[in-house]
Parts: sequence; C-alpha cells; structure tokens
Amino acid sequence: MFAGTFTALITPFRDGSLDRDAFKSLIDRQVAAGITGIVPVGTTGESPTLDSNEHLEVIAAAVEFADKRCLVLAGSGANSTNEAIHLTQAAEKAGADASLQVCPYYNKPNQEGLYQHYRTIAANTGLPIMLYSVPGRSVVEIGIETVARLANDCENIIANKEAGGSVDRVNQLVQAVPSDFQILSGDDPLTLPFMSCGAVGLVSVAANLVPEIMVNLVNLCLQGEYGEALEVQKRYYPLLSGLMGLDTNPVPIKSAIAAQGHCSDEIRLPLVNLADDKQAELEALLKRYALL
Repeated sequence: MFAGTFTALITPFRDGSLDRDAFKSLIDRQVAAGITGIVPVGTTGESPTLDSNEHLEVIAAAVEFADKRCLVLAGSGANSTNEAIHLTQAAEKAGADASLQVCPYYNKPNQEGLYQHYRTIAANTGLPIMLYSVPGRSVVEIGIETVARLANDCENIIANKEAGGSVDRVNQLVQAVPSDFQILSGDDPLTLPFMSCGAVGLVSVAANLVPEIMVNLVNLCLQGEYGEALEVQKRYYPLLSGLMGLDTNPVPIKSAIAAQGHCSDEIRLPLVNLADDKQAELEALLKRYALL
C-alpha cells in the first residue's frame, strides 16, 4: 500500500488560519508530479501548534483537495492515547486512507507502554497504520522487538516511517518484521541507502519543493536502478541536506515554498522564521538548483 513517495505537507497559514487556496495548489502540484500520497499534519505540517479543530480541518481539506487522486496518510498521532484515538477516528470519518502515528513524545513511555499505546489505537480504527519512529523529536524510539510485536499482533499496523537516521536499524527491522510489513525512509538524504536495504518508499519533506525529483529517486530505487538513483542522490544531496540543516524542520521548507510565491512564510511560535543570514543561504541554494 505504501510503496512510493509521500509528501509530508507544510500547512500554509494566512492571518493565523489555514490558507485553503495555497493548500489546494500545493496538493494539485503533488498530484501532477505523480506522488503516491500526501501526509497532512505531520511534523512538517506543524502539528504541535494546531489545536484539535484545526488538526481535523487540515485533514478534511487534504481529503477534499486530493479528491482520491492520491492517498491521504493523515497525521493523527499524539502523546495521549485517547487523543490519538479521537484524531484517528475523525480522520477515518473524514475519508483519510491511512494514519501516521508518531511515537509519543515528552512522557517517555517504556516499550511495553508503546506497545499498549499502538495496540489500543489499532483496535479502535479500521485505518491502516504507519508507525513513526523519530527519536530526535520524541526522545524514545519504537524498539525493533516492539515494531515486530505490533506487526504480528495488529493486522492494520502495516508500516513504519523510520526517521532515526540509522541504516543498520533498517537492516534489523527487515530481519524482524513480516515480509509484507513496509518500511519507509523518514529522511530525504537517506532515501537511497534505506531503500537499498529494504525500505519501499519515502515520506519526504523536500517533495513539497521538488516532488518530481523525489518521485523519480524513489521510483528508480523501486526498479532496482541504483546506479541512476545514485546520480540523482549525488546531484540533489546538497539541496536535501540544506533543507533539513539550515534550521528546525519545517522552517526551511516553508521558507522555500514562500520564496517561490506559493504561500506566506507565516509560521507559528515557538518556531520563528529564518534569520537573515540563513534566509540568504536558502535563497542561494534555491538559485543553485534554478528553483528561484
């Protein structure tokens, strides 16, 4: 189901609210590029600073604007199990195709707590679920054995977005999970090495900006054309790395899309816009790739 390229969408704001016109244009561009699916309200969509009503508004808008032209993988996780269930059930009712469930953050559950959290969510929705292990954000990671337990015990937990930066962890997951369980890269620069070890796709930040490039990279990997994929990786690595390294995601990617005129650069506190020197670095990077 998840083999391919998914775009972790930014949430464009105007005067404090969702800019629906900009959001629709962004999704139309993704569809035109041949994206497999979109991910509204993930980390890149500023989920921590959207209230519950806004969260569901963005998911519903994504479903409406995608209009079944691509999959909608709704970010509906939380560090409260009850909240995650509420958001996931609402996403299911809105017509989302699947749910992305971030590893609970701040409260630092142990592995049994993570297992019970995800098992409880899975039991309360019919949506396919992609786990999202991102220890850089949530402090804890979903252990290999825990992923395997969930994959074996919950029929609708069928994938994992791996954003821990470790190729070896992908190797370990491939050994531990059922053969039909799908692993996706959660880091653009690591797409090729992750897929060479068994991942089947990517949840991409950069695809907001260069969807055609990311779709091509993933498709080459899926076709086993790793030589050509390496050439794409080498050419675009400075862009992929820069978008993640200039500041905390999603500040650079939203600034890049805004610099192209597709939305405002409005971002919610406690995140702030790029400092002037970083903005100059970003614009120089975009010009290098004829994106500005």
